[in-house]
Amino acid sequence: MRLVLGICGGEQLLAVALGGTLIQHIPDSVANCLEHSQTNPRHEPGHVVSIVPGTLLHRIVGVSKMAVNTSHHQAVRSAGPRAVVNATAQDGVIEGIEDATKRFCLGVQWHPEFCISAGDRAIFDALIGACA
Repeated sequence: MRLVLGICGGEQLLAVALGGTLIQHIPDSVANCLEHSQTNPRHEPGHVVSIVPGTLLHRIVGVSKMAVNTSHHQAVRSAGPRAVVNATAQDGVIEGIEDATKRFCLGVQWHPEFCISAGDRAIFDALIGACA
């Protein structure tokens, strides 16, 4: 069984692999969009994401909102028929997806490796746990 954690562009690649599509440049496609390429350091939050209850991501992080860093101008437009959207920004941009038919198949648009919140660390702990 393969386990997947797609981060930033990895989430976008995962979406395409699951039959989804991408937004090539957020400001061209999303009216009144947030700044998704933050100017402050990456170890600080850039915006908040809302996490969908009942998803793998929600079970992992245990919260309905999470501050994340942000460094992208592309995003997932549609997650694909097998994928579930698990997180969105306030402007509606998809920030997380997963394939619930797999043991661990998660994509997040932000960079949890900077560990700016307990949820970020929990994502890696969950991946390591799934590998065991």
